[in-house]
Amino acid sequence: MKHSKTQMNSKKRGLGWGTLWNPNFGAPAALLILYVANAVFTPRFATVSNTLNMLLQVSTTMIVAVGMTFAIASRGIDLTVGSTMALVSVIVALLINHGMAIAISVALGSALLIGLVNGFLISRLKLEPLITTLAALIMWRGVAQVVGDGQLVPFAHSTFEALGKGYLGSIPIQVVIALVVIVGAFFCIRSTLFGRHIVAVGGNEEAARLAGIRAERVKYIVYIITALLAGLAGLIETARLSMADPSKVGVNAEFDAIAAVVVGGTPFSGGRANVLGTVVGALIMQVISTSFNMLLIPFTWSLVLKSVIILFAVFLQRPKEV
Repeated sequence: MKHSKTQMNSKKRGLGWGTLWNPNFGAPAALLILYVANAVFTPRFATVSNTLNMLLQVSTTMIVAVGMTFAIASRGIDLTVGSTMALVSVIVALLINHGMAIAISVALGSALLIGLVNGFLISRLKLEPLITTLAALIMWRGVAQVVGDGQLVPFAHSTFEALGKGYLGSIPIQVVIALVVIVGAFFCIRSTLFGRHIVAVGGNEEAARLAGIRAERVKYIVYIITALLAGLAGLIETARLSMADPSKVGVNAEFDAIAAVVVGGTPFSGGRANVLGTVVGALIMQVISTSFNMLLIPFTWSLVLKSVIILFAVFLQRPKEV
């Protein structure tokens, strides 16, 4: 009798809000509802040009959020992504006149260095990811401002600028790049041994070690990937602006990425990675921003709504009572 009561209680819990906001169903449904509602009530929202514009604006967030998905799935976090974007931006702007290959190589090399430092501090020295990357966020933003002398760094290089302003047919190049990154990350998580190792380490690091997984190495690679993707986003943003701004480029990028990941269904507790959910989460946030802007509603109200959505998603991901 007691056993059947427990089963009934479990079934009741299973029919709650958490079921409705299943990462494979709830987030896409919310995106669809938001898009349809805006198509009806927001003039000129559901046009091809506006849809492409939204994809253009959200593409760098998607790239950064994919890396953040890897970090959170491994039960970590990386708050340095915005500062990485800023440092990469300054370096490429300062070196672009010496050749695009050199500028991009050195800029991405700096992102690689940040990933290696984060990986070392978190995996080898066992420091807490949140505090470690928070300190690194401040430090690397400071380095970016020192390197750029706190000034805007304008440049003119049509080939490099195509990275942020060019089109492949009628589709912006940065949207194509974001799509390639998303497909690659989805394949990595779903179909590679490394992807399974990320999930295993995030789910239970000690059990992963006992199963022969080199958890330290996995974390190293995760933070390198996160930093390199942030560096790529920094290159695109710099090419789009035709200048580097060490105090503005990448500001709040880490929070936008975390919001996309959480709303998309990857839990902070680790052990699961939902790349497509992250993409949907980023799109939800972008649809909200665009609709508020087109309806002339103050931007601050969109921040309030986004915060409520994030808190709701975290609430649904909380540990369930046994």
